[in-house]
Amino acid sequence: MKIKDKAYIAGIYEHPVRRAGERSTAQLHADVALGALGDAGLTLDDVDAYFCGADAPGLGGLTMAEYLGLHNLKYMDTTETGGSSYLLHVRHAAQAIAAGYCQVALITMADRPLANKQGTALSGVDRSSMPDLPFAAGVPGVPVYGYAMVARRHMYEFGTTPEQLAWVKVAASHHAQYNPHALRQEVVTVEDVLQSPMVADPLHRLDCCVMTDGGGAIVVVSPEVAAGLKQPKVKVIGTGEATKHRDGGFMDISYSAGKWSGERAFAEAGISVDDIYYASLYDSFTITVIMQLEDLGFCRKGEGGKFVQDGNLISGQGRLAFNTDGGGLCSNHPGNKGGMTKLLEAVRQCRGQAHPLLQVKNHEFVLAHATGAMMSSYHSAGTIILQAE
Repeated sequence: MKIKDKAYIAGIYEHPVRRAGERSTAQLHADVALGALGDAGLTLDDVDAYFCGADAPGLGGLTMAEYLGLHNLKYMDTTETGGSSYLLHVRHAAQAIAAGYCQVALITMADRPLANKQGTALSGVDRSSMPDLPFAAGVPGVPVYGYAMVARRHMYEFGTTPEQLAWVKVAASHHAQYNPHALRQEVVTVEDVLQSPMVADPLHRLDCCVMTDGGGAIVVVSPEVAAGLKQPKVKVIGTGEATKHRDGGFMDISYSAGKWSGERAFAEAGISVDDIYYASLYDSFTITVIMQLEDLGFCRKGEGGKFVQDGNLISGQGRLAFNTDGGGLCSNHPGNKGGMTKLLEAVRQCRGQAHPLLQVKNHEFVLAHATGAMMSSYHSAGTIILQAE
């Protein structure tokens, strides 16, 4: 089902909390749902499709439909692929709208791993039931080891340096200083990153994302509904999803599934990377960003390190602005699922509503991309291309 010109993102909301305190997971979902619908100028009664992942409590979609009081649902999707889930939700919502199954799709994400003292675990995912396969990277709840392996391999194959990795964090920190909700607002230098404690060679503490509670929500609507709303129109014009796994050990970790999801999204959108001046990129670790830049085609394979150095990802300074909210590296990575926040900042940029000092001038086309699970093992990638109308 082709979705170009057939669906719009009409509402967004990011929860301002980074520590949930006494708020329940269901309450966080409700907060962001009402926030996104309010942003769109819609109500719960307008919603006829609901999307969520495993972070939703109880029976997920069923539990939240009752909790929110969604009485008019015609369509439900509880796809779970880790951090990329919500980009896949936008894709599936756009497809459902294009097929005529619904007109107003609500997508929510919320979690409280800090309040629940879960560390890096994913709520709703039973790790004890995961297959005990060979070549697993790291241990449950500690994905840094898997990404450290990807980073070390990238260094071996292409000569990427720790300094180049650090430039990703530097760019994110330059943006986070303008976000009042960012968990870490301090600007850091390459030296700061390299002098921070080593977590898993070659990744230092500042190469790793923050851990937060919180969440976000998105409302996807039909063109007919969008025509009657007041927010700047943001059209979904290209989407792609893909998976990659260990294949019994025959796995090349020098590239990710983003290679395929990106190709599919750009083909559907009918544009190229040359048309993109802002990208929201999953930044669980600094190496994650470098890999995605290469796999999506912003630079050749092996040249990601050179692409990001010297501030090339800083808005107003480099060729490609990324994660102007501070991203997962500095601002918000709720429930170990950073894909939702990537979409939210992409929409802000496409609307022209990002921070004035960081707003990209040419924001007709923007891209959001996320990876779920680990690049060193099985994972899913989602790519969404938006157009300002």
